[in-house]
Amino acid sequence: MTYDIQPLGDQGLCISWGNTIDVQVNALVLALTARLQQLQLPAVLDLIPAYSSLCMLFDARRLLQDFPHQQPYDYMRKRVALEIQKITEVNYSEGRSVEIPVCYDQSLAPDLERIARQSKLDPAEIIRLHSSRTYRVYMLGFLPGFPYMGTVDDRIATPRLASPRPLVPAGSVGIAGSQTGIYPLDAPGGWNLIGRTPLRLFDPNKEEPALLRPGDQVRFTPISLATFQKNKTAP
Repeated sequence: MTYDIQPLGDQGLCISWGNTIDVQVNALVLALTARLQQLQLPAVLDLIPAYSSLCMLFDARRLLQDFPHQQPYDYMRKRVALEIQKITEVNYSEGRSVEIPVCYDQSLAPDLERIARQSKLDPAEIIRLHSSRTYRVYMLGFLPGFPYMGTVDDRIATPRLASPRPLVPAGSVGIAGSQTGIYPLDAPGGWNLIGRTPLRLFDPNKEEPALLRPGDQVRFTPISLATFQKNKTAP
């Protein structure tokens, strides 16, 4: 696959395979991320995978000390390009299977009725369509542990709100375009809210703070309002 590597500030680079939501491209991004993590290249500070790109942050000072005859960006660019060449074939592999309970009660779903009107579908059909698919976690971002998942049924794909809400409760499940996601924290946001999960998506006190990982396969299971209230975890 064709890719491009560009500088990211003075201590980073970004490898991009275009602007797309594609399972095979995302699988390549995650495969390269895993390979670079295993290699533990000198001075790498962080690797940030997204839908179709991977950003790397590095310690330029250390690279200048270890490789004084090369510019830090040039050194890292060559190393990354070499590792991409070594990944000759990437098979689409599924991550963990994770079930997320969601309450679609209208008290927790302020945009459900509007989406139903716009799509000319009954709210119950919106819920059925949203909860009948398995979604791939393509990336985490925006907020700690926020999963970008796709793709929803075309009939319920809905653009982001023109004006974001000043506060979206943690656990809110939303739709933005063809994506669906879950707010891990109370925060401003412009996704269309159709339900809420009682699960805690991000816990900084855990060894692995984020509940979900890129590559995971997620299913939403509808639950009642009473079940939601009984199982809601503290933020």
